[in-house]
Amino acid sequence: MAHGGGTWLTQNKVMPGTYINFTSLARAAAALSDRGLAAAPFELNWGPEGTIFEVTSGDFQKNSKAIFGYGYDAPEMLALREIFCHATKVYCYRLGSGGAKASNTYGTAKHPGTRGNDITIAIVANVDLEGAYDVTTYIGGSAYETQTVTTAADLVDNDFVIFKKDAQLAGTAGMEMKNGTNAVVSGEDHQAFLDKIESYAFNALCCPSNDATVVKLYAKFAERMRDAVGSKFQLIAWQPEADYEGVIGVWNETTHPSITTENKHTLVYWVAGAQAAVAVNKSLTNSVYDGELIVDVEYTQAELEAFIKAGKFMFHNVNGTVRVLEDINTLVTLTDEKGVDFQSNQTVRVCDQSANDIAVLFNTRYLGQVPNDASGRATLWNDIVKYFQEMERIRAVEDFDPDVLAVDVGDTKKAVLLTLNGLSIVNAMGQLYMSIILK
Repeated sequence: MAHGGGTWLTQNKVMPGTYINFTSLARAAAALSDRGLAAAPFELNWGPEGTIFEVTSGDFQKNSKAIFGYGYDAPEMLALREIFCHATKVYCYRLGSGGAKASNTYGTAKHPGTRGNDITIAIVANVDLEGAYDVTTYIGGSAYETQTVTTAADLVDNDFVIFKKDAQLAGTAGMEMKNGTNAVVSGEDHQAFLDKIESYAFNALCCPSNDATVVKLYAKFAERMRDAVGSKFQLIAWQPEADYEGVIGVWNETTHPSITTENKHTLVYWVAGAQAAVAVNKSLTNSVYDGELIVDVEYTQAELEAFIKAGKFMFHNVNGTVRVLEDINTLVTLTDEKGVDFQSNQTVRVCDQSANDIAVLFNTRYLGQVPNDASGRATLWNDIVKYFQEMERIRAVEDFDPDVLAVDVGDTKKAVLLTLNGLSIVNAMGQLYMSIILK
């Protein structure tokens, strides 16, 4: 990372940056950044290997075939449709490396993978230009592009084919490409994804695996990134063994005509997209599941109560509609520093949003630029007050009093100590207790 970040116990940091602690009260220009950014790896039949590539919801809807090899509505795009139900942008990664590219006499598939075997090249003589040929690329039986050329050297590579410029063109009704293969995905491929995604900023990270070892790998990564690096996001994983506010555990199993029983954890994609996109002043509690999966919601009231106490993010049946039971994370062990409020993902979102936004504010406006004197600290105090006043305006926090915010000189001349003692975070209504007294 370019700057230091994370939590702090003593003011002994070496890297310049922003170090922020959030704790619960013991019991007896700042601007809000946009949300909707998710990061997720996928097992794909097409696409670049070993690289993060950014896809917006608009890109996916309009250019799915060019990016992923299939149309938007193809069964192979189910996981992407699930995450894009709500995410506005996804940092995508194709798991696995070392797959083979399909090929034939006239070209080689642009990417490795079995989708390359669905490419066919047809060549026919052009009816208007003597000596010219119409070279058509077909993908999955549908014409994708036609070029009119006189020699193969004139062919321009497209989204699917890298043409062999020294080939001799000759009429053919259709020559299929062959021998394209997908790489076998292992735990090392998930580690490769995490290594690459570390330098990106996003709101939610998806772990699309039901392997306990892989899930643990992602959970440890999320904990390190949140607490040691200062990258504030939440991980969405399948049945994790976690007790941490940065990890959301999805437990419902799912079925769908286009997935196998091995992919019963596919719901993590929808939850990752929804968690990434939900506003800082909103909750997913009682939200309707609007994806395509058939979600198992056959649970008793007693079971649902037990799930909440165990920190499980669950879906349940409300009059035939699948809804989120409660927007919670896996934190179950409460302390003076992290009380019951931290079990709410809405609370965590407010903390994460403010930590990220204030870090950006400090790192871009103050770090190495503003003197650490009374005037400089007063300016920083004023910016942060404005930030939390905006949080109050959108009802993410309430009763914000600028007097509870202190910006002081730290233990060294370059350090600034910011203390906010008494931030009240708003949560959405979740329970109604009514008393009716009759005359």
